[in-house]
Amino acid sequence: MDQMRNVLTVFSILLLALVLASVRRARIRVEYSVSWLLAAASLLVLSQWPSLLARLPGWLGVSDSALALVMVCGGIFLVVLYRLSLVISGLKDSNIALIQRVAILEYRLDSSREKANG
Repeated sequence: MDQMRNVLTVFSILLLALVLASVRRARIRVEYSVSWLLAAASLLVLSQWPSLLARLPGWLGVSDSALALVMVCGGIFLVVLYRLSLVISGLKDSNIALIQRVAILEYRLDSSREKANG
């Protein structure tokens, strides 16, 4: 179990460093990095708090703390991925609206050109 906690600690620190480096290089926007930072911080806290990790299987109704840890990690990343799916859906809707507005503007521009020429 200690080895799993150490791996989780290293993984969460690497995730924190990767997200912060991406924000610094402007590869990811700050508002989208918050959920990843919260996920990495919660995994770091979980890996460094053994008493919480010992109580986790009882709260989740499983017998093994390793399974409980995997369930929590999976749940955290499902929440992050769901949030990002919502963002992507919103961006898709915005793109559709933008494409429609551009098409209307192109139609108006073509119509005014035809009036000017004809």
